[in-house]
Amino acid sequence: MSLGKQGNNPLVVLHYLLRGTELLTHKALRLYIVIPLLINTVLYSLAIWVGYHYVNSWILSLIPDWLHWLHWLLSPILLVSFIIIGFFTFTVVANVIAAPFYGKLSAKVSALYTASTPQNDIELPLSQVMKAEFKRLRYVLSRTIPLLILFIIPGINLVAPVLWMVFGAWVIALEYFAYPLENKGILFVEQHQFSKKIGLGTLSFGALTMLGLSIPIVNIFVAPAAVIGATLFIHAIED
Repeated sequence: MSLGKQGNNPLVVLHYLLRGTELLTHKALRLYIVIPLLINTVLYSLAIWVGYHYVNSWILSLIPDWLHWLHWLLSPILLVSFIIIGFFTFTVVANVIAAPFYGKLSAKVSALYTASTPQNDIELPLSQVMKAEFKRLRYVLSRTIPLLILFIIPGINLVAPVLWMVFGAWVIALEYFAYPLENKGILFVEQHQFSKKIGLGTLSFGALTMLGLSIPIVNIFVAPAAVIGATLFIHAIED
């Protein structure tokens, strides 16, 4: 696979993400966007409800009595950690559920806005798509556990949220790149290699998408916009 120089340009990444946002209202894509939007709305509403009712008391319970006098410092650190982990978890779950719809959305974008035709794209069976999603989930979990351990190591736990954000950006980019790449018959191992070749572009895409996903209400629309943007970006850098 030959990649253009623009694959590592953050400005190019931003351009295609914004283009993805513009195309959310396109009538030809509407059918493929509505159901993922409903899924995102339900899951993020659930996350807000859980956070409002339980998180604060749970965080206070994690602080030992002998450190209670430091709650003013520890509470914000634990809260930020919970937000990062919780947001990341809900994003992964939402994408696993919506994966079949995002695959079709990406294929439709390819047909409408690139040189690709329906004959060029490979529509993988649903079972294969879901299998690829769970492979990606296993990859994420195998690296999540060591990162979680960092949160309980004194000193290192202060930088753990930053490491989580970098890891989260990488995984989110892998997730959204997967839809156009799977439509080309490229599965997880090759997807990972592709993303490493454009490491800066991958991290830029993930970081910008993560930023959008962290904004309430806006985050409901970011996922399908990122699918569209990823599809256009992948096709552009292959030219």
